Amino acid sequence: MKAWVLHGVRDLRFEDINSPIVGENEVLLAVKAAGICGSDIPRIFYTGTYSFPLIPGHEFAGQVAAVGAGADPKWQGQRVGVFPLIPCGECLPCQKEQYEMCRHYSYLGSRRDGAFAEYVAVPEENLIALPEGVSFEEAAMLEPMSVAVHAMRKTAPAAGECIVICGLGTIGLFLLMFLLEAGHRNIYVIGNKEFQRQMAVKLGLPETSFCDSRTQDAEKWLLERTDGKGADVFFECVGRNETVVQAVGLTGPGGRIMLVGNPASDMSLPKAVYWKILRNQLTLFGTWNSSFTHSPEDDWHYVLDRLEKGRIAPAQTITHRIPLEEMDRGLAVMRDKREEYGKVMCVTD
Repeated sequence: MKAWVLHGVRDLRFEDINSPIVGENEVLLAVKAAGICGSDIPRIFYTGTYSFPLIPGHEFAGQVAAVGAGADPKWQGQRVGVFPLIPCGECLPCQKEQYEMCRHYSYLGSRRDGAFAEYVAVPEENLIALPEGVSFEEAAMLEPMSVAVHAMRKTAPAAGECIVICGLGTIGLFLLMFLLEAGHRNIYVIGNKEFQRQMAVKLGLPETSFCDSRTQDAEKWLLERTDGKGADVFFECVGRNETVVQAVGLTGPGGRIMLVGNPASDMSLPKAVYWKILRNQLTLFGTWNSSFTHSPEDDWHYVLDRLEKGRIAPAQTITHRIPLEEMDRGLAVMRDKREEYGKVMCVTD
């Protein structure tokens, strides 16, 4: 098969390699769509990964081409999405079905071969069947959409609460999409690109609820619109020290801060900021990944239900569709930021 194989930092090659050997409880998946995640950029170009060689790619969907000896034959030919985290099944979080917090997990696309290839081997337990009306492209975004939903559900915003999203990358956009779908309207967004403003408005945010931090004072802007109260719930989707400090400053007494963004560097809090957390009795949440338990109540089924019913339209966030053999072009778009982009999608079908 053809695959993009990472041999070392900045050493990604499009190669002919053997198709994966399918384990007893695995399936061989023909990849039909794979999204490039922001985390793929440092993994490929800057920091590397856990071992080499490795095929990256963890946001994907496809059709089952073969079934291992111990897997259920029902999967043969099925269209599926894939939960990329492979839990150990034995640690304390796993015993509580909190697989996203597994202590000894593996991961498709970072700890074992992923989906930037024609085929990938996937554990049967990581599959989710797709309803007829859900496309492969939509299903390839199940993972980032579920990450956004996980953050939203952990903070459980109440009707009428003031909600702020800082950072409008893929997760921030999906967070906005699901908050709007859930009926929340008292939402303010802080971004730093004209493209982000356009996408937010396209999703249903009033133009007056978007603050461009390049030209506007975000603190002054938000406090003016909330009568000085600030946010009840603040989603920090950037992962920078200055935006975490901003989140503390712009969240009102008794408010909640959800830390969503992967850290870009070490974090440190000035004494005055720490005092604000104490004196305003703020609650800080951390979130990572999403819940996938095969239950209708997990994050993945929450997203899939809304996809099936047409209540969300994530495809409108896709700005680039590229064939597998040109995936390096999509990576360069995201790395170099020379043009605006939303979700960059690799399509193999």
